[in-house]
Amino acid sequence: MLGLELLDWLILLAYLVGVTIIGTWAARRVTSAASYFIGDRKFGKVMMMFFMFGSGTHSDQAVGVASKTYQSGASGIWYQWQWLFATPFYWIAAPVFRRMRAVTTGDYFQARYGPSVSVLYAAVAMMQFTVMIGMMLKGSAAMVEAVTGGAISATVAMIVMTVMFVIYGLAGGMSAAIVTDFVQGVLTIFFSFLLLPFALQAVGGLSGLAATLDPEKLHIVAPREITAFYIAIIAINALIGWATQPHTMAVCAAGKTEMEGRVGVTFGMFGKRICTIAWMLTALCALALYAGTELDPDHIYGTMAAELLPKVGAGLIGLFIACMLASVMSSCDAFMVAAAGLFTENLYKKIAGTGRPERHYVLIGRLASLTIVVAGIAFALTLESVVDALEIFWMVAAMMGIAFWVGLFWRRATVAGAWAGTLASFAVLLFTSRIAFGPLVLWDFNARFAGYLPDVFLYEGRLLLSWQMVFYLVTGLVVLVLVSLRTRRVDAEKLDRLYACLRTPIGPNEPETAPFTLPPGVLPAPRRVLWDHPDFEIPRPTLVGMAGFFASWLIVAVLIAVVYRIVPQP
Repeated sequence: MLGLELLDWLILLAYLVGVTIIGTWAARRVTSAASYFIGDRKFGKVMMMFFMFGSGTHSDQAVGVASKTYQSGASGIWYQWQWLFATPFYWIAAPVFRRMRAVTTGDYFQARYGPSVSVLYAAVAMMQFTVMIGMMLKGSAAMVEAVTGGAISATVAMIVMTVMFVIYGLAGGMSAAIVTDFVQGVLTIFFSFLLLPFALQAVGGLSGLAATLDPEKLHIVAPREITAFYIAIIAINALIGWATQPHTMAVCAAGKTEMEGRVGVTFGMFGKRICTIAWMLTALCALALYAGTELDPDHIYGTMAAELLPKVGAGLIGLFIACMLASVMSSCDAFMVAAAGLFTENLYKKIAGTGRPERHYVLIGRLASLTIVVAGIAFALTLESVVDALEIFWMVAAMMGIAFWVGLFWRRATVAGAWAGTLASFAVLLFTSRIAFGPLVLWDFNARFAGYLPDVFLYEGRLLLSWQMVFYLVTGLVVLVLVSLRTRRVDAEKLDRLYACLRTPIGPNEPETAPFTLPPGVLPAPRRVLWDHPDFEIPRPTLVGMAGFFASWLIVAVLIAVVYRIVPQP
């Protein structure tokens, strides 16, 4: 039966039918475009935590971490833990997104710079969504193919997953995504830890793991590729790019108040950091079990499940696949709806205008969702590996991040500066990459220039990813600043309205307004900044903000200590 037993199929069917019913039931909450795109901001802390965890945690990440760990050792954990050092900043940033009173991050670029930069962001974000959905489908489909021994091909698995999350995502929008993410978040946690105890048992526990593996594979910070410098740079890139990931607005601003956003986004992501430890340990077990065997790194996780779980009990393979599907579908539905909101609010309305019935914009959003998903599938079919897709996503995500953060704190940033900085970053990224369409290679930086670079910039004859990030981030920042200093300022009245909104807290039961618009009767909060300079808007920290920030850093330290305690260092 396509590599599965009857009980496996029954469990899998129960999950697919159940989550589709829950998601389509949530469609009754869709009464307007705002409710479709951001869920009417009615969700509490627990739902927001599971929404953040569910939308931010998916099985392709387990595949990516396992694949990189299988190739490089324990340091592969940083292929998701790069966001570990960014997590404390989520506590501070989440209220900023909520105070924007916006539906999409494109609304911020519209209010800060103007329509042209908003359109630029929408184009870049659509590219991000295509990469993200393609990456998730690629990784999850590879796992299904491996766990069924090839009986279910990756292409078939991709189509089935897509059909399921599209059904309830198109019907219920962001409300369906948040409601189903509660169920799917629980299953994702189960998926992350289901395989680990059996894998450890197979290798003789942690002591057997340490005795079997090459000591170099146990380094958390590898001496050559994933060094401390590498980790620091990808962490900075991750924080810059996180702000402009298109779904960040939803996960920060779909809650009732600012505190729902703080708790949801911060602690939901700490749940993911814990799951990442399990993915890395499972892959280390695979290194010990399959030493000397040629395996596709993307198939490691699924291959272990296929070999170990049937020996434990009937139905576990079905449960494993159901949990895996939950982890990817919970993210794809959120990304699909966020893409719809971005297209409708920041592209369609600029072209077709406003004033049409709400159901019209919901229909346009649904059509945009479907288009993005199809593009994601097409991208997935061109990918060689999940690790390659991850690296592409990290870099594309950071392209608009510089304009976001600089514009948030520096009034002098201009429209021309935002365009120039973003395009300069893209130019450096493309110049330092390999651009190919199948066998047709248009450009290969490493083939032309790697031989002329000092060894510090290279790993195995290629430009290190960390240095590539340094080049495009520094170039983008310098160009943005220089061009901004030489071009016309953004209108002061426009900026005053934006910063007044950003410093004014969300009130209890605050009604929905237009983006960057305070409700009637609400006065802007007074300006309190660290440096009283007319060109800078760096707010003073609050007690709640600093307490959560430092508590989050304590959790970061504890997680790192736990990993060093679990994985014996040579």
